[in-house]
Amino acid sequence: MTEKILNIAAYKFAPMTELKALRARLQEFCKARALKGTILLSPEGVNLFVAGLRADVEALMELLRSLSGFEDLQGKLSETDEQPFQRMLVRLKREIIAFGVEGIAPGEHTSPKVAAKELKQWLDDGKPVTLLDTRNDYEVKLGTFRNALPIGVDHFRDFPAAVRKLPEELKETPIVMFCTGGIRCEKAGPFMEREGFKKIFQLDGGILKYFEECGGAHYDGDCFVFDQRVGVDPSLRETDSAQCFHCLSPLTAAEQADPRYMAGKSCPHCFQTPAEQMHAAIASRTETMRKLFTPLPGSTPYDQFKPLNIPQVCDGQTLLEALAHVVKSFTEEEWLARCEAGRILDKEHRPAEGSRIVRAGERYFHKCDQIIEPDVNPNVEILHEDEAVVVINKPAPLPMHPGGRYFRNTLQHLLSAAYAPEKPHPAHRLDANTTGVVLITRTRHFAGLLQPQFTRGEIEKTYIVRVQGHPASDVFACDAPISEEATTLGARTVDAVDGLPARTEFRVLQRLPDGTALIEARPLTGRTNQIRIHLWHLGHSVCGDTAYLPGGKIGTQQTLAITDPPLCLHAWRIAFTHPKTKQRMEFTAPPPSWADDNC
Repeated sequence: MTEKILNIAAYKFAPMTELKALRARLQEFCKARALKGTILLSPEGVNLFVAGLRADVEALMELLRSLSGFEDLQGKLSETDEQPFQRMLVRLKREIIAFGVEGIAPGEHTSPKVAAKELKQWLDDGKPVTLLDTRNDYEVKLGTFRNALPIGVDHFRDFPAAVRKLPEELKETPIVMFCTGGIRCEKAGPFMEREGFKKIFQLDGGILKYFEECGGAHYDGDCFVFDQRVGVDPSLRETDSAQCFHCLSPLTAAEQADPRYMAGKSCPHCFQTPAEQMHAAIASRTETMRKLFTPLPGSTPYDQFKPLNIPQVCDGQTLLEALAHVVKSFTEEEWLARCEAGRILDKEHRPAEGSRIVRAGERYFHKCDQIIEPDVNPNVEILHEDEAVVVINKPAPLPMHPGGRYFRNTLQHLLSAAYAPEKPHPAHRLDANTTGVVLITRTRHFAGLLQPQFTRGEIEKTYIVRVQGHPASDVFACDAPISEEATTLGARTVDAVDGLPARTEFRVLQRLPDGTALIEARPLTGRTNQIRIHLWHLGHSVCGDTAYLPGGKIGTQQTLAITDPPLCLHAWRIAFTHPKTKQRMEFTAPPPSWADDNC
């Protein structure tokens, strides 16, 4: 017959030195004998869970007992048909059982111990005693002593805080604490004594020793163990229990038969529907974004290097001429001053002279020292998230892409940080001052599947806008062509000769007493500032617009300050065909305060 595997769990608190050399010695020893499991070494002692052939396990114990202070090292033994561990680890730790409380040294003092048979006699006799389970909640679930009080923790590091929540009257009553093998109680007992508990005992050898000597008397269920067996019964035989990889909950045979149990993924205790998974992911992502934008990343001074790409039309020009063409807000004289100050750099980040001849496709950088970006509204709301797309409700003011005065205080910067290492990218854009629904693709693959829908006009977008004046008709449209070239402010205008085709359909939702009107707008094309320009062209400027002013005037401000009155333009709804499922989907961003009472 095949020889059974002997499992041993042992620990002892005693001073240890020269741990690195001992670690190397134990690693070599265990490897040579095909032992597997974990040995923890620390200045306070040793803790081990190891399995192998009986002779090899006994040889390991002889080696450890040869160390000063460990002559009486004992262990809890059990047998299995197969090796329960996958590898052998010998690790150096600050503590052999993580507790994190200074001044607790079981090697110097620990609470009195009660033997397993003595505890059984106490329970047989009905002696008034509180049994305190110091283990984690998921361990308690598999089994515990009858009427025991669970401490209620997910990790032993949480034990001190849990003790301070115990009823005050327990400080005067006998308490017998227990854990799997006793090691946690070695530290828990002295801590409770320090907290004022006067009659603390610990079960010597823990549940496993109790099973060995007393069987299952006064105990309900199995005992959780930290190896592939998961649970053992009072006869120390492996049970049919399993453990959920995701939430660590031990699972009975009935729970393993539940359709919500998927090995390595979920169990009845942590299973989530797709909708629940999405809501959990959104909540986690929202918290991540809040931390990333608190404080705003652009509020800390930094050196900014703005890229300047040379277009085909500037091929063969001087650098100064090209810069004045690319960024019209500066004259050639102003660019010359920046070149002479060493603030215009080539692709190698070396200063570039203004007289050099440039070629199309070359990239230069405009160095701006210690930039502080204007404040923005970072409160992005995620409406939907799956593996292909993210749908958000964008606040304002918040630029979507780097440019002008904004590089870090942008939606793109926030998305890149929150979804790293992914590089999600908006499938379309809204002005910095426009609020509402934005569709974002999570990969280039899905962007390639979604983008043609915009080209073919299959994406349906609906906006809410509040305008100055009351339109003559409740339903109307505008087909005015929009210029391709921007003005110095970045604005466009109606250009009947060379403009790009554009069409927007409008419907009046409400005519308000203050002389404004609430309008639904449906852009059938996607020109820059299209809705604002068409309404401006029709004599109905958008409320709060500082660029397209009443009377056909162009303003001097594009992106609003955080304290300015809002631009009353909101991307209300979007409908599209999902790039993976091919299902038609529609999302709505709740209207802002200037519209929600009237929609």
